[in-house]
Amino acid sequence: MTNYSGPARLTLADGTRVSGMASLSTNQRGGVDGWGGTFRPDENNENVRDAGDGLSLELPYDQVGEVAVTGVRKLLATQILMSLAGRGPAPF
Repeated sequence: MTNYSGPARLTLADGTRVSGMASLSTNQRGGVDGWGGTFRPDENNENVRDAGDGLSLELPYDQVGEVAVTGVRKLLATQILMSLAGRGPAPF
């Protein structure tokens, strides 16, 4: 299992880039490789909360992976935590 925890940038379907912190890991169960984790955006607005498919997550050094949002939950009055499912090779 490989992990990444640190700064990241989520690119929404409309091209908007949102900075935040990601916590990601690979999972290899039954011969199926996959990856996913969470993303805590620095800003919380309707576009971020309604994000779903067609997204990419950029890590430092131009490493990019395709992701889909599988859930959003409120952490504090001004913060949310997004659950992500990776598509394709992990960028870390």
